[in-house]
Amino acid sequence: MHQTWQWLPAAEFSATLVAVMPEDVRTVVESVFRRESGKIIAGLIRRFGDFDIAEEAMQDAMLAALDHWATEGAPGNPAAWITTTAQRKAIDRLRRSRTRDEYQSAANHDAPAPLDEMESPSPFQDDRLPLIFTCCHPALGLDAQVVLTLRTLGGLTTPEIARAFLVPEATLAQRLVRAKRKIREAKIPYRVPSAEQLPERLEAALSVLYLIFNEGYSATAGDALVRRDLASEAIRLTRLLLELMPGQHDVAGLLALMLLQDSRRAARLDADGELVVLEGQDRDKWDHGQIAEALRLLEGLGRIVDPGPYLLQAAIAAEHARAAKAQKTDWSRIAILYGALQRIQPSPVIALNRAVAVAMAYGYEQGLALMDELRQAGELDHYHLYHAARADLLRRLGRKDEAAAAYRVALRLATNQAERRYLERRLSDVSG
Repeated sequence: MHQTWQWLPAAEFSATLVAVMPEDVRTVVESVFRRESGKIIAGLIRRFGDFDIAEEAMQDAMLAALDHWATEGAPGNPAAWITTTAQRKAIDRLRRSRTRDEYQSAANHDAPAPLDEMESPSPFQDDRLPLIFTCCHPALGLDAQVVLTLRTLGGLTTPEIARAFLVPEATLAQRLVRAKRKIREAKIPYRVPSAEQLPERLEAALSVLYLIFNEGYSATAGDALVRRDLASEAIRLTRLLLELMPGQHDVAGLLALMLLQDSRRAARLDADGELVVLEGQDRDKWDHGQIAEALRLLEGLGRIVDPGPYLLQAAIAAEHARAAKAQKTDWSRIAILYGALQRIQPSPVIALNRAVAVAMAYGYEQGLALMDELRQAGELDHYHLYHAARADLLRRLGRKDEAAAAYRVALRLATNQAERRYLERRLSDVSG
């Protein structure tokens, strides 16, 4: 039981703990890890100034909890117990180090205080926000900024992040190693930047938050379509960022976008847990409080001359939200907005979404022609949603054999089980 564990992200480590822990403490340990791991690691990084030490100390503390709670029972404040234990484990690791600098660093630390007595230098009393900006320091490349924050703060696995970036897992692993080394060697400070420094950090911070939200809104792998904890965390941190930068329209746009997308959560699965696409969702199940809040955010910004990508995406989501029925959706307006988005942020995925909007607004053949142009470029060959969207248009056009072939490709590439079951049903429809 007492061993050195290689750092694993939240999903992997949680699964490992579940495999070996006694039944009576499983729920508590899982809950603490799922809800508190990001906050605990962020606090440890602030205190000890090292990502690896923080990650290793927290997992040492989790293993200690596994031993202790199985015999003594869970404490009244499990997160505080883990935090205090992790701090002591970090100090022990530093004291065992053979380098004088690290020993001195450990000697300068007092005995750790429980979580509810610790104070954070952040004006929001939350270590996760300064962690975002530490990871988004301009000394790091944009890809490294996003990957490091997703791994450390969001607890996403390397395959999940690799899928978000459409790059090999080995590439992601190297980025993580280099990013941590750069932070350590450059002595990048752990704090919320000054007002003058904030704008240059904003783009990376927004990218991080949106990718975390997307992984929560539509999990790339596993049985669950939605990882509600990640989506909620992204929304919460975006609210904090908007409080930090009031009136910043890109932050407001991102928050509105998240709220609009998250508002559909209850309607995305049917009573049997099967995926329901936007067109078939029961709109009475949408969270109209979230929709109203998002629309107020957008209306409060007024007319923006040069809207950014998140504001444009929020405007697209708002068009869906305003339609009482799917048939009332203003697809021509959505196609225009996707065209504007493609001009400022060229992307094959955005081009695919524009093709879908064109198909719905002006005819399936026009949309299919745009998709075939994307197919020739080859950039979406391994993107299952491209093949699923193309299959849907072929199905609507009555070209069942071609639709079945496209559904088979999408099914081969999809890794989320809820999406796979949906694709299997569609394939059965056109094959029957």
